[in-house]
Amino acid sequence: MRRRLSYVLITNRCIASRQHYHTSRPDKPTKKATSHEPTHKFTRKPWEEVPFLTDLKEIEDPEEALSLFHQYQEMGFRHDYPSYSSLIYKLAKSHNFDAVDQILRLVRYRNVRCRESLFMALIQHYGKAGSVDKAVDVFHKMTSFDCVRTIQSLNTLINVLVDNGELEKAKSFFDGAKDMRLRPNAVSFNILIKGFLDKCDWEAACKVFDEMLEMEVQPSVVTYNSLIGFLCRNNDMGKAKSLLEDMIKKRIRPNAVTFGLLMKGLCCNGEYNEAKKLMFDMEYRGCKPGLVNYGVLMSDLGKRGKIDEAKILLGEMKKRRIKPDVVIYNILVNHLCTEGRVPEAYRMLTEMQMKGCKPNAATYRMMVDGFCRIGDFDSGLNVLNAMLASRHSPTPATFVCMVAGLIKGGNLDHACFVLEVMGKKNLSFGYSAWQNLLCDLCIKDGEAYCEALSEVISA
Repeated sequence: MRRRLSYVLITNRCIASRQHYHTSRPDKPTKKATSHEPTHKFTRKPWEEVPFLTDLKEIEDPEEALSLFHQYQEMGFRHDYPSYSSLIYKLAKSHNFDAVDQILRLVRYRNVRCRESLFMALIQHYGKAGSVDKAVDVFHKMTSFDCVRTIQSLNTLINVLVDNGELEKAKSFFDGAKDMRLRPNAVSFNILIKGFLDKCDWEAACKVFDEMLEMEVQPSVVTYNSLIGFLCRNNDMGKAKSLLEDMIKKRIRPNAVTFGLLMKGLCCNGEYNEAKKLMFDMEYRGCKPGLVNYGVLMSDLGKRGKIDEAKILLGEMKKRRIKPDVVIYNILVNHLCTEGRVPEAYRMLTEMQMKGCKPNAATYRMMVDGFCRIGDFDSGLNVLNAMLASRHSPTPATFVCMVAGLIKGGNLDHACFVLEVMGKKNLSFGYSAWQNLLCDLCIKDGEAYCEALSEVISA
């Protein structure tokens, strides 16, 4: 019945779409359509609703999306580029690459001209899936879809190769840019520099930087941030500061991230006061302190147990009208929970929500773990419920801790609820987790707790 209703609705939508198309066309003699007429010639007013796209947005399952695509086609709806690209994006996001290939073959057969952004997205999705060869293949096949490759798509491919540890192959494509009549830009060089620095190859990164200057490509603030960040992480603050002066001489303005990297390097060397001084000095250089700068100082204070000083910085941010984000709040929540000041951390959680800042999965996990650590499992369960309502999920270790605590407190119904949630999320304790739970319960009052555990499992 549901399938029949869907069929009728799609038919009506397609008929309405065709009627609108025919009534809005001028009365001119039209050329007889051939069997291979490109679907992208189907014109539609910009404000006109596309029925297929409207329905596609409501579908999560990629198989259902593919089925919907074919149903519309059977009903006479003529798919154009927005239809094909939207479906491909959805299929690629779910890593259903066989279906992507199927639709691409149809796109080529229909002679639908594709935009470069579609192939860039595909290259990125193949990269995330670790399918580097497929990403390269897509790049090579772009021209067969009447799509011109630019330095943007080449940069996308080089970045995917670097992220997947294929640095030599990335360098090969970079060097081959000239043969493709493409000129590398600052982004191209930045990707390679990042790749060599990730491999801790400072000399190779510097060589790319020198090549950048030889080709008269202006380094960007991102270029310098990559180099400065590497030096700071390797405790070479002298060279890092020299690079800062070099970029200023070249009239490349440092940003908040640049100073944040230097501040973090100073904090790692135990020079908190110097880092704080640098944050205020940056204003004289025309760069206002941002979230990243306050975050560096607050993290360092939290690590050293100076949470109250970190809270003072939070107040200072508000005075300067810098709105704290979830990362800033998480720094405080994390260190408050670590210090056992969980109720205070919970007040911080409440405050961030009242200020319009949504907690993320990390916020909830820290709070649930914090309450479990101090033995307040009822409060932990309340936060867990809020977490689940926000579509976030705790770690299996948190579930184990929560179940053990609820059983110890005699709250068997809630323990059953937590186990039920785990089942719905396809999470299991595992042998070692069950063993730890049994040992933990049997230490104090073995018979009573084991009986409770047996009751929970049987429920």
